[in-house]
Amino acid sequence: MKNNIDKHLGIYVHIPFCRKKCDYCDFYSVCAYDDNLLDRYLKALVKQLDDYTLGGSRYTVDTLYIGGGTPSVFGGKRLAALVKEVGKRFDFTRDVEITVEVNPESADKALFKQLKKAGVNRISMGVQSSCDSQLAALGRLHDFKTAENAVLLCRKYCINNISLDLMYGLEGQSMDSWLESVEAIAALDPMHISCYALTLEEHTPMYRRDPVLPDDDTVADMYLAAVDKLGALGYEQYEISNFSRRGYRSAHNSRYWDLRPYIGIGAAAHSFFGDKRYSTVRDIDRYINGILSGDSVVDEADDVAVKNRSGEYIMLRLRTSDGIDEAEFSRRFGSEFDNYAEKLKKYIPTGHAECGGGVYRLTPKGFFISNTIICDVLDI
Repeated sequence: MKNNIDKHLGIYVHIPFCRKKCDYCDFYSVCAYDDNLLDRYLKALVKQLDDYTLGGSRYTVDTLYIGGGTPSVFGGKRLAALVKEVGKRFDFTRDVEITVEVNPESADKALFKQLKKAGVNRISMGVQSSCDSQLAALGRLHDFKTAENAVLLCRKYCINNISLDLMYGLEGQSMDSWLESVEAIAALDPMHISCYALTLEEHTPMYRRDPVLPDDDTVADMYLAAVDKLGALGYEQYEISNFSRRGYRSAHNSRYWDLRPYIGIGAAAHSFFGDKRYSTVRDIDRYINGILSGDSVVDEADDVAVKNRSGEYIMLRLRTSDGIDEAEFSRRFGSEFDNYAEKLKKYIPTGHAECGGGVYRLTPKGFFISNTIICDVLDI
């Protein structure tokens, strides 16, 4: 590392391109693009990176996460070039975590070889289910066999540090088929598994279709069954939706949950930097034209006061198995945790929370109703 490093930082880069938008997805992405647009977008990303280095400060980057959208449709050459350009402008730590999201249908040998050569050391792949009919109902472009092959290719030509995504509460999904998906994913031996409940978002095709989904009690049972099953298979639950082998937690996501700074690059990307939260415009053309012409592309910006940071910290840390250490909270924010602790204590007899050594954390049962508990603790 170089002598002029003075700060640590995480970087998220949003690649808002997809071959097809999934029926449930509300993330910003577009499906109409060509090589010219992809090249212009890369040029704008690099220019935005420059905007963070013009002041002369040089930052140590310990996590780089390239998400989407579907970054794998951006192409291995562009992704490799992007990683290289980040490395020119920021100092990577020796153990930097560099993650790229891929979808099974757009992942092949050439992509993985290019990513490995570029220094990518973590792959996050959206599988969602081992049941082909459920994948079709979600509007996914792959079947499970394609996902299995993509994992094998990744392990052979790129890296063993693979994270796989799963969804529960799906149309036509029973407890048995859910646990079959959990077991099938675990059989691929990923280092990390993320499990998310399907949420119907307005303005999506699935919302308009109004599918019949499992009821709330069944969804809760699915969640708790997955926690038990993954625990038995050697996966530690370290956050509400995330499970990992020992030593393979997502360093980038952990940065979010610990309220450490990160910058978002690209259209619709979010940042927490310089005690401010801000996002860029959700429009590719406005983003590219704004960046390349030197105009602002900030969509929303808010100062984060110390009081608000402490509330965010509580909200985020209660999502993790590490929980909140009273002494650490007091050191970090200069205020006592007593009032919050009193509210958390009432959830201990019900089995939703626990406390040991001055550390308060939610149990898996508490994780499932974490929004209710957090709103109560913070008087929201």
